Amino acid sequence: MIIDDKIIYDLLENSKNKTKLDIQKVIEKAKTMVGLSPQDIAILLQVDDQQQMEEIYKIAGDIKSSIYGKRIVMFAPLYVSNYCVNNCIYCGYKRDNIFQRRKLTQEEIQKEVQVLEKMGHKRLALELGEDPINTPLEYTIECLKTIYETQDNQNGSIRRINVNIAATSVENYKKLKKAQIGTYILFQETYHRETYEVMHPKSLKGDYEYHLNAFDRAMEAGIDDVGAGVLFGLYDPKFEVLALMIHNQHLEDKYGVGFHTISLPRLKPAEGVSFEDYKHIISDSDFKKIIAIIRIAVPYTGMILSTRESKEMRKEALLYGISQLSAGSSTGVGGYQKIEKDEEQVKQFETSDERSPLEVMKSLLKDGYIPSYCTACYRKGRTGDRFMALAKAGTIQYVCTPNALMTLKEYALDYGDKEFISLADKMISSEIENIDRDDIKKLTIKNLKELEAGKRDLYL
Repeated sequence: MIIDDKIIYDLLENSKNKTKLDIQKVIEKAKTMVGLSPQDIAILLQVDDQQQMEEIYKIAGDIKSSIYGKRIVMFAPLYVSNYCVNNCIYCGYKRDNIFQRRKLTQEEIQKEVQVLEKMGHKRLALELGEDPINTPLEYTIECLKTIYETQDNQNGSIRRINVNIAATSVENYKKLKKAQIGTYILFQETYHRETYEVMHPKSLKGDYEYHLNAFDRAMEAGIDDVGAGVLFGLYDPKFEVLALMIHNQHLEDKYGVGFHTISLPRLKPAEGVSFEDYKHIISDSDFKKIIAIIRIAVPYTGMILSTRESKEMRKEALLYGISQLSAGSSTGVGGYQKIEKDEEQVKQFETSDERSPLEVMKSLLKDGYIPSYCTACYRKGRTGDRFMALAKAGTIQYVCTPNALMTLKEYALDYGDKEFISLADKMISSEIENIDRDDIKKLTIKNLKELEAGKRDLYL
């Protein structure tokens, strides 16, 4: 059994009576960037002393800066079907909601991808509901092929597709691996069994254990980059954070590598969803605390914040641990064409940050970050335990920042306006000077010049 409710409750109960000195010992351990045990995490989740919280925020920020530097990875979701046999009560696409269901044809997917490519996107997260009849695995694989083959112009192409689909079999995961998926994404939604059953009535998704063990099957099939998450607001967030970390530890112990990414969605309004039905909606302050503690607990894991959150929250969360952002997102099927035509759409949930990718990236540059569309590691085979080994040794930094600068330059040349080009060039000039290996610096400068001369998709 991966998740034992009693163990988690005991950890939380035992952490309640810890002294400030006990807490400080965990805080000091956090500074070493070795990660935290479930007991350590439980203790930090109980912190309410403002001075100690400020120290936790600083440590989280220092860890993020040390490992990720200024880089922020950019992506967009692509919803291709809202058919779903599940009745997840928190979801706008649930079975009982009555609206005109649809799935995109391959021609429609091409058009959606072309809109995304015009925005400058290179990385997508493919999203669709669970429906074995209308959207079998073969449909997903066909979508992947279409997306990879679609090219809007001489520069626009999607280079990495992460996939968020229902838990499936080892054999199906092998097929996804063969289809060149990036990270396989699956949210447990809630790790609390009783709540999970309530949230997924009469649904294929209602099998808690099958859903929970999906990453084991994916890794057995050779998919070594997996992305997890919970939907904060369904149950006690302290329980969820501990369970999430225990799940990560299970994968590390068994396969040598845990989650490649962790997403942090909060419950948001959707069709047929009312906040009055939920008792565990978390405040902004508690949400920021969770982000910081997860960053400290798993220093080398990517952390994702979507456009569910406001631009103000996303800006602050970057300080405490978030390393990936979506931008210009639509959560509706065919939504990008509708955005382009200013038409209404049925959404899985409401978004809060409605800025375009260009606007988001300008904001990041002004705040001192390097927005990145880099996909090099996956195409170079730096995935799973190989990526983590490089990250923990610190050598991944030698390629990550140069690659980020190259994708920034490429975006500026192909999609940037005058202001963006100026901001990007200033950032690139500054960061090149911070590359401490002469051979890497020279190669980066050479590649930047080749990008200016018309070459594309250059990386280390």
